[in-house]
Amino acid sequence: MSRPRLLRPLGGEVSVHVAAPVDRVWALVSDVTRIGEFSPETFEARWTRGSTGPAVGATFKGHVKRNGVGPTYWSGCRVTRCEPERVFEFAVGTDAVPINNWGYRLEPEGTGTRVTEYYRLEPSLPLRLYWLVLGPLRGRTNERGMRTTLERMKTVLEEEQ
Repeated sequence: MSRPRLLRPLGGEVSVHVAAPVDRVWALVSDVTRIGEFSPETFEARWTRGSTGPAVGATFKGHVKRNGVGPTYWSGCRVTRCEPERVFEFAVGTDAVPINNWGYRLEPEGTGTRVTEYYRLEPSLPLRLYWLVLGPLRGRTNERGMRTTLERMKTVLEEEQ
């Protein structure tokens, strides 16, 4: 039995090939303190609560300028998956109420790496309603932002070769 459209997972992803080995790509995508160099919305981030690097349960805050213009706010984040050179994922929101999840999947591809940035919203009723109304617009914004982020990372990684 197929599920109604309203109940489908909420999210998206973008992939690029980077001419750099997976270990170098991993070092970049899992260093949240560098996101401000690449993201059009998150212009800085820092580890919090004694966390100093990527590990499941580590926490950090991202300083966000929504849609690149505002409002500006800090978002709490917690690392939920950390498989070196494979997956780095984090939940955004509070410890008790995550709103969405962002991550990077890495796959060796020839002499380089296929990098996929993705997001998915938590399947709560308020977020489903939000997505029903604003999902197409926000989804396009997220896709453009992920592509921009990945292309900027690609440039840095390939220039360092």
